[in-house]
Amino acid sequence: MIRVRAVKKHGRYKSFMIDGHAGYAEAGEDIVCAAVSALVINAINSIEQFTEDAFTCDCQDGMVKSWEFTSDVSKETGLLMDSLMLGLAGVQKSYGDRYLRIEG
Repeated sequence: MIRVRAVKKHGRYKSFMIDGHAGYAEAGEDIVCAAVSALVINAINSIEQFTEDAFTCDCQDGMVKSWEFTSDVSKETGLLMDSLMLGLAGVQKSYGDRYLRIEG
């Protein structure tokens, strides 16, 4: 199962963590993992491309594990993060929390 957690403080995003594997199908065939990966990578790329907000990112084995904002988060980043969480909630609703669990 993939576990994700977005941490907010005073209504603003502070960090995001992701861990695990969906286990929906064999590696390379897992559409839940592919959907989650696409959403997360697009969110990071969008924040980096379209905002000035600073963050640090922990990547291991070519996979994003977490990121933490190192400054106040702009409205734009808040919207991009809300969009990420909406997309993840859609994947969870479609495939169930057996494969993806949103925590916090």
